[in-house]
Amino acid sequence: MSKVYFTRFNSKSNRTNIPNKIRMLFDKVEGDKYISDGDNIAVKLHFGEKGNTTYTHPVFVRQIVDKVKESGGKPFLTDTNTLYSGSRTNSVDHIETAISNGFSYAVVGAPIIIADGLHSKNFVEVDIDGKHFKKVKIAGDIYNSQGMVVVSHFKGHEMAGFGGTLKNLAMGCASASGKQMQHSDVKPNVKKDKCVGCGLCINDCPVSAIKFIKNNKAEIDESICYGCGECITKCPVRAISVQWQTKNDVFIEKMAEFALGAVKNKKDKVIYFNFVMNITPLCDCVPWSGEKLAEDIGILASNDPLSIDKASYDLILKSANEDVFCKAHPAVSGEDIFPYAEKLGIGDIEYELVEV
Repeated sequence: MSKVYFTRFNSKSNRTNIPNKIRMLFDKVEGDKYISDGDNIAVKLHFGEKGNTTYTHPVFVRQIVDKVKESGGKPFLTDTNTLYSGSRTNSVDHIETAISNGFSYAVVGAPIIIADGLHSKNFVEVDIDGKHFKKVKIAGDIYNSQGMVVVSHFKGHEMAGFGGTLKNLAMGCASASGKQMQHSDVKPNVKKDKCVGCGLCINDCPVSAIKFIKNNKAEIDESICYGCGECITKCPVRAISVQWQTKNDVFIEKMAEFALGAVKNKKDKVIYFNFVMNITPLCDCVPWSGEKLAEDIGILASNDPLSIDKASYDLILKSANEDVFCKAHPAVSGEDIFPYAEKLGIGDIEYELVEV
């Protein structure tokens, strides 16, 4: 049974203010034992879309960065580019968004590296042999880091029911094409009126499923295409449609498989923080912040990604006296990720909650 350490937000002295509580939680999970001198440590977080204000506060992240440095590690802040159109679809816009949302070096004390590269082409295929995927696409600079601290804002999500550590690993550590793999069982298609005939998608398709038809318009042969999504990320005019049509139960299982791939090469080199506050209905990917589903709970830390999410979920339902995520997204059974993630060996559903 994994231990999950938990602290509430209330403070009565300088010693117990939130920054010091974060540092204390790092010590409770013995974060220094997960870091060797000189390790490049990915501090995986969500920088927030422009217009969103409920992402994890940069001053909170600074405490974790400082503890990584004190442990001998070399931390860098990281996330991956988005599949949808927004302020984080490429590394230049993504870094500018991160800085405008407060994640400058002066504030957080660590450089920003977008882990999947300028246009999400930097990834490693990780063998997992799952039910849905044999390989998953994990951002190259996350895969190649020696360790990771996963910092997650726990909130709702329209397709996953809720998003915490497991979603941060699954969707947050995937390349754009990996995100497409999770989101859809439907093959991408070309909008002929938008296609400019540049041929970039044809040159980039790993299975040669795309060809030119009349008027130099690209067309995808669905009998060959296997839905990797590479063409979507390559198209300079967004003429290839993102497909989102996946059944929620399948989507949730696919997320669990990507979460496994994100940490597969980092045994005993990852620790996790969940900030259970600003519990909004939707992900921080939306350019606004919604009304709270529940009151702020506190901060959790663990070395088990499944246990920390289950503990966060249970604390919210207990505090609200109802399943606020099911109420917000009645068509989604987000808790289904727990047994499948345990079956994959990601962590334990059963946990010991230790309040500090």
